[in-house]
Amino acid sequence: MEKIKIGIITTSDRASKGIYEDISGKAIQEVLESYIKNPCEFSYHLIEDEQVEIEKTLKFLADEQECDLIVTTGGTGPAPRDVTPEATINVCDKILPGFGELMRQKSLQYVPTAILSRQIAGIRKKSLIVNLPGKPKSIQECLEAVFPAIPYCIDLIGGRYIYATENIKIFRPKSS
Repeated sequence: MEKIKIGIITTSDRASKGIYEDISGKAIQEVLESYIKNPCEFSYHLIEDEQVEIEKTLKFLADEQECDLIVTTGGTGPAPRDVTPEATINVCDKILPGFGELMRQKSLQYVPTAILSRQIAGIRKKSLIVNLPGKPKSIQECLEAVFPAIPYCIDLIGGRYIYATENIKIFRPKSS
């Protein structure tokens, strides 16, 4: 089983300054470790809500680290400093709007403010980039909704083959 490379980016002005601990980035890693059977190599980055810095980190993880999956948390709301989707759009070759649509639909089951969320997903080279919300509970809910499609998407873009644990049911067409 090949090792899967995963980039995690937390965008938070306050957490990056040490005002509070980043629990969202850790939540992403825990959920992904519970879903992926392969050994995983995580590259974790805690950065400020600065579009240039987010773009630079996304490019580094995709181009230099060759991550199969890059997951961001934070910066997806309507506030002036929430620029993660803009950074993601700027670095991606293709945008996959279905990811954001499904995550918002899932979150709307719990909170009416989910309509304010702007998370998206896209592809840069052989990396799938997925923007997640900032709260650990929402991260779990959203990953549970979209993860079944992630391994097949990574297959289609030439990434490493992901095996799932019994904690999540993934979908691959019978012909793949």
